[in-house]
Amino acid sequence: MSDAQRYLLCVDQSPQEAAEICTEVAKKLEQREIKLLDVVQSLEEYLTNEDATVRAKAVAYYAGVLGALDPKFLTRQQISVSVQFFCDRIQDASGLKEAAQGLRALQKAQRFAGEDATQTARALFSSAQDLPRHPQGTRFAVITLVNALMSDRRPALKEMGEGFIVGITDLVSGEKDPRNLMTLFDSVFCYFPITFRPPPDDPFKITSQDLKTRLRECIASTSLFASYAFPALLDKLDNTSLNVKKDVIQTITACTRAYTPAAMANYSVQLWDALKIEILAAQDDELVDEALTAVGAIAACLSPDQAMLSTPKALARYLNLIIKEASEQLHEPQQKLAKPFGQILGVVSAASVPAFTLVVVATMPPILTIYQDAGTVGKQRALLEVIGRLLESAMVHYGAWNSRDPYPESANPLERFKDRLYEVFSRALMGSNKDDVSLRLVALQGLHHMTELRKLLADEEIGMVVQYFDDILLEEVNGSEELRHQTTQALRRIASLKPPIVLDITFPAFLARLPDSSTGASEEYLSSLEVLAKLSVEEHIFEVLLRRLLNKLELILVNRSSPQYVCAILSTILYVLDKRELATDPKLDMYLDNLVVGLVGKVFQPLKGNGQSTALNDESALHVVGKLCNIIIRALPVDRQQRLASDIYALFDPEFNTVDRMDSPSIEQRRIIILSTYIVASVRREVPMAGDMQSLFTRLIDWSLQESDTPTRAALLVHISILTNKWLLAQNRDTVQETITKLQIELGTNQESTHPPAKETALVNNSLNTLFWITKAAVLRNDPLSLPLLTHLRSLLSHPQYGLPTARGFSILVSPHELLSSANFVTIRLLHKQRLFSHCSQELVTAFSKADPPVRPNYLIALAGLLKHLPTEVIMPQLDVLLPLLLQSIDLPDANVKFASLEVLLITLQEAPKTVEGHISSVINRLVASLAPTQSANPPRVRITALRCLQVLPTAFASRTELILPHRRALVKNLVISLDDPKRDVRKEAVDCRRAWLRVDEARDH
Repeated sequence: MSDAQRYLLCVDQSPQEAAEICTEVAKKLEQREIKLLDVVQSLEEYLTNEDATVRAKAVAYYAGVLGALDPKFLTRQQISVSVQFFCDRIQDASGLKEAAQGLRALQKAQRFAGEDATQTARALFSSAQDLPRHPQGTRFAVITLVNALMSDRRPALKEMGEGFIVGITDLVSGEKDPRNLMTLFDSVFCYFPITFRPPPDDPFKITSQDLKTRLRECIASTSLFASYAFPALLDKLDNTSLNVKKDVIQTITACTRAYTPAAMANYSVQLWDALKIEILAAQDDELVDEALTAVGAIAACLSPDQAMLSTPKALARYLNLIIKEASEQLHEPQQKLAKPFGQILGVVSAASVPAFTLVVVATMPPILTIYQDAGTVGKQRALLEVIGRLLESAMVHYGAWNSRDPYPESANPLERFKDRLYEVFSRALMGSNKDDVSLRLVALQGLHHMTELRKLLADEEIGMVVQYFDDILLEEVNGSEELRHQTTQALRRIASLKPPIVLDITFPAFLARLPDSSTGASEEYLSSLEVLAKLSVEEHIFEVLLRRLLNKLELILVNRSSPQYVCAILSTILYVLDKRELATDPKLDMYLDNLVVGLVGKVFQPLKGNGQSTALNDESALHVVGKLCNIIIRALPVDRQQRLASDIYALFDPEFNTVDRMDSPSIEQRRIIILSTYIVASVRREVPMAGDMQSLFTRLIDWSLQESDTPTRAALLVHISILTNKWLLAQNRDTVQETITKLQIELGTNQESTHPPAKETALVNNSLNTLFWITKAAVLRNDPLSLPLLTHLRSLLSHPQYGLPTARGFSILVSPHELLSSANFVTIRLLHKQRLFSHCSQELVTAFSKADPPVRPNYLIALAGLLKHLPTEVIMPQLDVLLPLLLQSIDLPDANVKFASLEVLLITLQEAPKTVEGHISSVINRLVASLAPTQSANPPRVRITALRCLQVLPTAFASRTELILPHRRALVKNLVISLDDPKRDVRKEAVDCRRAWLRVDEARDH
């Protein structure tokens, strides 16, 4: 059986096998085992067969063989004969697709010549009238071939002249399939604008935007289209559809960026007149932005080019027209059209340096003259906004002080106006009424731009501006927050561009406002420290700040200043450090020595010999010092952390150990464990702990059970949880299990105790909290130990003494903690919350239904504690079961539980209102009961959340108003109590809630 026969027999059932046959034949040809003539002759009887399908398969076989050949194999004569063969076959309607595939294969051959391309194109164009009758696959093959010819053989096709344009137009006329339109879109402007909507199940994923982009590229492909494209586009711009207008303007912009200046010069005026209307009409902000972009793109296209002497005249003609109209409008800067013309001047001046120069020289003198005579703040602000836009354009061309781009050869035209501009902006900022915030903000931005603009102001002039900014921040402490924020941002930018100026002027001024001591009665230093922190973005500036603040810290400690002042200085350092990439910071060792070792030494040294404590020994200061130690040490590599492992409890003093302080009568000495907790949190899991871990863990557990100081005990619990998660569950599981058993014995709740006896309240709470934090460590890891622990804790909810503290402890399991985080190398599994909730929710619901009435609230409190910190996607699948309990939780007198329950109810109403349909009456009654401000269980946050729930109801049940309409009148009446609420935020929510309910269709109430 010949290869041709094998191909024809299997091509329908197994295309892959057919392709392999073609590849085999191609190899035989390349190895000279057969000749190309032999392949053609083997097809003779099939090519003349009366069955069109057989003829098509024969052509496909030959095309497949040619496609599998090396591009260098075929001779010039073989290609020419084969091209003629396939061109003849194009006339056979049944073989058009296969012939196109064969020609596509030949087109890839190295010796495919220009005359072959023109012969192929003519053959295709001759069949153009019949092409629409062919299936999509055939049309796609033809269009793909044409696209390949245009890409690789364009010079030969150009020689066909008008014949090619007419032929290709006829070829694709009427094509509607998006796959084909994506392939060839050069001569089909009639499709513009495209309104194609893909079907929902479109397997090809071709979007309307894909087609628009491809068509836009076609229209913008050559300047020769300008005389056809622009008149047609301007005509379509009259369309009332905003989408069509947007599409037209985007296409104009694309053409403007691609066409030559000569082509653009003929249409710039017409385009301006049309685009101006869209900008001034301001139908849509996005449409205005697109039109402004197009206006600027025209100016960029018309900008001077050495090769085109006529272009400068075209640019001047275009810009002079705009400048004339803008100048007329700016004489009355408060009028409606003045602002858009200011925007227009901004975009055209940003187009190029020549355009910027022309606009500035023509508009700046009249603008300054008008400003001088402007009698109102509104006029002054409007004119300064226009100048500000020109300054922003200058930044585009001349850059900031840190720009590495070459400075333009043309001088900045603003230099001749800089003194006048400096005076105008300075007077508006510092000389105007302090209440004219909007004017001062514009002036601030103007001065900011001037200081930022390269080579415009001298350092002395920038220094004066910095002094203005300093005065605002130092003297207007109670002034406009927005003005202060923008001033800080401007100073921050100057600090990054001109650090010496800020160090010489701003730093001394602000550091002088920091007192040498403070008793805590006044906190005026906070604003100065806030500004200093935000300015210290540059490394050199931060080094100076750190040195000055540490010196100030020494002084205020000697002067016995308040802990608040100490915390403020340390928090300033912490803020800046937290913004830096410490892991790659070359000064990390310096931070370790000066901040970690130095500050820790200052904390405990006064206590070593029972000396007098300082403000650093206050709980709040210990936490800030701990945070500083944490972010610095966790940035160290593993080997460096290993060398510090022994200092976790020694605190860089071999004679000291924080754990030894557990029996100290001094609270300050016991609180040193806070520092060790922050440090141990910063250590990586792979760093082995120094000393006997089992002994350490046991001593910490004993300490946590007997500790009476709340801050110390809180640090101990977190410390125990960190050790359990990072090291013990992975290396010393027996120690953890023994500890759990010990705690259960302390509570009398181990397996041997069926009736747990009552214990001392403090011991119960301490034991329970320790057990919860160990459980939290296991839950984060999804450790197998977590499930029996959760079951045990759930069983304690029914205990008359332990039930309530156990219920409150459940929130510990899912609440976030800054030290138990991935940043601190704690093992946190992705689905640990889902696993926890899945295990607990059903157990809580079942146990609640069986519990005695006195202890039922415990289950509600436990559930609310879990729900408060769980993501919505975890809760939603269980809402049907949990909703009854959730509603009962709202009735509890515990404000925290009520607030957590209301937050979950709010999410439920927003995302799954159908769940609540059967409980509408119960929900509304409970929410109304939560509005009473006289009840202790209804603090402002509870009342606000209840009102938000009520406000959501009309929207949630907009399609089922019959469910909420019966409650409308009574609810609106009950809202009176919230409208008279003593808290302003509650009254605001009540107004919004009442408005939402009044919109419910009143007619259906009758």
